[in-house]
Amino acid sequence: MCCFSRTVVEVSGTRIFARPMDDGQQALVYSLKLAADEALAMILPIPVPPESADDAVRFVDLSAYPKIFDDLEKAFPPPPAAQSFGPPTRSMFQSQAKRLEVHTVGKFEASFVPRLADFSRLDPRFRLADGVFDSLPQYRDFGFAVFQLKDFGKGIVDRVKGLLGAHKAETSEIHPMAFVFPRRDPKSIFFPTVHVHDGEVHPTAHFDHVLYLQADFAAPHAGWWAGTEPKDVDLSRAAGLVRGDQRLCKRGMRGDLPNQDTVLVL
Repeated sequence: MCCFSRTVVEVSGTRIFARPMDDGQQALVYSLKLAADEALAMILPIPVPPESADDAVRFVDLSAYPKIFDDLEKAFPPPPAAQSFGPPTRSMFQSQAKRLEVHTVGKFEASFVPRLADFSRLDPRFRLADGVFDSLPQYRDFGFAVFQLKDFGKGIVDRVKGLLGAHKAETSEIHPMAFVFPRRDPKSIFFPTVHVHDGEVHPTAHFDHVLYLQADFAAPHAGWWAGTEPKDVDLSRAAGLVRGDQRLCKRGMRGDLPNQDTVLVL
């Protein structure tokens, strides 16, 4: 799920990389282009084991590697002219407690929220409007990775002088957000693809996504396109999130599709 704490003007070019780690955890890297008129937070649900500790998620700073997805893409030859991408084949929320830690991760501030009740422990700048998760009962026992771009509302609004005083929110490409989390189900891999962009949950949503998967498998899942090993990825700057000796698969999700997360059983 990509959920924003404020209404966004436009989201596009979403790219998500996932890899099961050898220690039972999952790596997730998330990038997108975003247009908004104010500072906001992005919330990603993650299926961590119940009662996970506050430090169960490890955030990774990829600000020095903003083009990691461009390098991942080089593992795939140009698609046939008739190549099409379909929907995924599988789909799988006020106390006096201690404040959750805020991590500086490149241009972001990030926090891990172990469970819905812990949103009250989060810095007020990162909280969602009351009731957003009432329509998303599947996240009742999830944890949440929360990112806020510092000063996002400053310098991105191009105000067009005119009789109507119109203004246009410019689209900004955000450097990848990355973290590693313990998997609840060691046999599945999770991509947060549910959309909540205007404070409401709609049954369908407009997708402009490419999902990248790196794992040991005999053959790609249905609907996924097999690539090569990521020979062009700078493994040092990728901070251990990408393996150099595993081939990649990817799938595109474009157009109006069911508004749901993507879960693959490996």
